[in-house]
Amino acid sequence: MTDVQIHQSSLAPSILPADIPELSDDECLARLARAVETPDSARLDEVAALIGRLAVAIE
Repeated sequence: MTDVQIHQSSLAPSILPADIPELSDDECLARLARAVETPDSARLDEVAALIGRLAVAIE
């Protein structure tokens, strides 16, 4: 069997949302709770990003 060399220098892009600042899980959850407390269609992107941020932490 032939050895295959893998070039490790190119990293995969982050799956964390770029528009959410570094938050602890608790801070993220609190921010999500505030965002869904009062329905506002202008905050849908923020809600989706926060859910995505929490989903990454669960994996």
